[in-house]
Amino acid sequence: MSKTIISTAGAPAAIGTYSQAVRVGDTVYLSGQIGLDPASMQMVEGIDAQIVRVFENLKAVAEASGGSLADIVKLNVFLTDLGHFARVNETMAAYFSEPFPARAAVGVATLPRGALVEADGIMVLT
Repeated sequence: MSKTIISTAGAPAAIGTYSQAVRVGDTVYLSGQIGLDPASMQMVEGIDAQIVRVFENLKAVAEASGGSLADIVKLNVFLTDLGHFARVNETMAAYFSEPFPARAAVGVATLPRGALVEADGIMVLT
């Protein structure tokens, strides 16, 4: 089975040795997104702005892949402070509707570029 590399200017350019997303068959693996503004490549300030930016970045990559956030079946969220988990839930409600994707939330010591939150996902296109 062949793979297709997904890239969009609507999300930050990769800052390492990875692709924004890779499609294999009907499955799309979305790389982790942090709160980088895709135009300036600078981190947005504050946890609330970073959470929104993360979901906007994921949305852009999902759409470039031929789908939408509604096609995400598994979402992983990484937080440097699990005390922000309720804020992630509140913001997620603006981007996702039922049935919600499966999800993991993991507390981590640090994230790239000093980010407070990162999320990645798996999407299935039908």
